[in-house]
Amino acid sequence: MTIGGFAVVLYVLEAFDTIARDNPLDQWGIEPRTLDGLWGILFAPVLHFGWGHLLANTVPFLILGFLVLMSGIGRGLAATGIIWVIGGVGTWLTGGVGAHAGASVLIFGWLTFLLVQGIFTRSFGQIVLGVVVLFVYGGMLWGVLPGQYGISWQGHLFGAIGGVAAAWVLSADTRRKGDSASPTIGSIGTTRPLR
Repeated sequence: MTIGGFAVVLYVLEAFDTIARDNPLDQWGIEPRTLDGLWGILFAPVLHFGWGHLLANTVPFLILGFLVLMSGIGRGLAATGIIWVIGGVGTWLTGGVGAHAGASVLIFGWLTFLLVQGIFTRSFGQIVLGVVVLFVYGGMLWGVLPGQYGISWQGHLFGAIGGVAAAWVLSADTRRKGDSASPTIGSIGTTRPLR
């Protein structure tokens, strides 16, 4: 319901932008290296440049967002927040001329989050999920490279970096527990970590 509700918000915003004169919401995208463009860090992931743009993002948005939230609503929302900020700031710092907007920042972040969280948490189930996600959506990763004119590869790249950062930050407790729970051998009263 959470990711579905989020998707509905995207459609409501695009409907408003379509009905209103001159697509007023499009100006709220990220304008790199401008003071006004900083507002885009907050708004760009929920804005799209037309229905085609939004429709292209919808299916991966729903699937990858759902899979991220399956790790827990709080954890999924924290990951989304980290991706949102890193993706937005990175795009603002490095983006090309013109406005940058679209949920693809989140999509690329969720993709890389799902790909690496199993490695960081040492969870077999999450590693398997990462392999399945890589098989289905791995081709999208080419989108982090400069390519098609008019597509913000910077947003894709920094969204992906944000996903890896989110997986690392949110697995810190698991990594610490794993280190402290290392199997030991030795006589009674003494322990030596297995190396």
